[in-house]
Amino acid sequence: MTSRSSGATARTSSEARAVARTQTLLPGKDGIGTVRRTTLPGGLRVVTETLPSVRSATFGIWAHVGSRDETPALNGATHYLEHLLFKGTRRRSALDISAAVDAVGGEMNAFTAKEYTCYYARVLDTDLPLAIDVVCDMLTGSLIREEDVDAERGVILEEIAMTEDDPGDCVHDLFAHTMLGDTPLGRPVLGTVDTINALDRSRIARFYKKHYDPTRLVVAAAGNVDHATVVRQVRRAFEKAGALSRTDAVPTGPRQGSRAIRAAGRVELLNRRTEQAHVVLGMPGFARTDDRRWALGVLNAALGGGMSSRLFQEVREKRGLAYSVYSYTSGFADCGLFGVYAGCRPNQVHDVLGICRDELDRVAAEGLSDEEIARAIGQLKGSTVLGLEDTGALMNRIGKSELCWGEQMSVDDMLARIGAVTPDDVREVAGELLSRRPSLSVIGPLKDKQADRLHRAVA
Repeated sequence: MTSRSSGATARTSSEARAVARTQTLLPGKDGIGTVRRTTLPGGLRVVTETLPSVRSATFGIWAHVGSRDETPALNGATHYLEHLLFKGTRRRSALDISAAVDAVGGEMNAFTAKEYTCYYARVLDTDLPLAIDVVCDMLTGSLIREEDVDAERGVILEEIAMTEDDPGDCVHDLFAHTMLGDTPLGRPVLGTVDTINALDRSRIARFYKKHYDPTRLVVAAAGNVDHATVVRQVRRAFEKAGALSRTDAVPTGPRQGSRAIRAAGRVELLNRRTEQAHVVLGMPGFARTDDRRWALGVLNAALGGGMSSRLFQEVREKRGLAYSVYSYTSGFADCGLFGVYAGCRPNQVHDVLGICRDELDRVAAEGLSDEEIARAIGQLKGSTVLGLEDTGALMNRIGKSELCWGEQMSVDDMLARIGAVTPDDVREVAGELLSRRPSLSVIGPLKDKQADRLHRAVA
């Protein structure tokens, strides 16, 4: 009797350790900013960052699925599904979901990207249990009814139309296609009119079942939260839905891959009757795990990241050729993009493009001055800290870090990595990246002669 009891106790303790496999990832200072992770059975990870000085909390669930996980016929399914999870569960109608959060003055939303999807709610700290229950219910108990699929189709088609009416937004989708072609990363997150019209309830439901497994989810909460309490509430919500039954499941790790972008000299023009021509000139960048991303961030800030940047000064301040001009980077698991955007009058697009090319070529050949690099490092440090001043940003940081990197980096460590970038690091990255032959995407009212010149501009 005693022996059997001891054995049962040992097994229970072992199972309890598996259930409560909790780690302190970042210790914080005096308990402030402490980041912890617990892995529950079923492979569900829960990460929190504690900030006792605030009265709010943001709770989110990150899904390891984005538009790059879609086949051509399923293009837009991830974003479609994001909409449908708000349409009702076994316990709540669509109105119940929105009314529950509205009633406590909170905000709830979601977003879909090429490699992940996130659902979140920001509430007062006292209302965090409600936010956890509602968001977990959406993720585990969605009904995905046929009538909701049909009704939401019109909403998504309107969203696609709205995006196409904004050429300053649409040109970035065009640039992704220019660089990545007809591949999952090159296709639009929203899908197209044809693919959205072709999607039906059964295909979306299968997509949901495949990709919303607990092993592919990360729960993140930040603000005035207690880690053990959040874990307990999340576990209760998922167990209620029967979603943690696989005790031997292992969490899905960060994406792996070796995609290389070899786009050079590609040009895509979309003729639209717009008041401005919208231009993106760019080339392959670095994957988000590449150690050179820190130097690239400094280079990006100096080139087109602020009002003192090269491109802003040359294109807008000195010549007045554009209102909006900037550079940006996009990093994926296995590749990246670097682009320069400008919006200008159609008859000035060649002048703007010529100046941008000249500056990129000059920086590739000569590098940036030490003063420009020091200013860019300071700008990047400041924007990093200021961008983490609310609980929503903190939740995004820890959730995305767990999903995409499988580890957490403290703000101090991030600032140290930025501060460690040397002028030689930036010049080396500039010489490698900016010397590549660029590709070009343009939306605007272009005449035939202009189109010919734009093709020659990247030759």
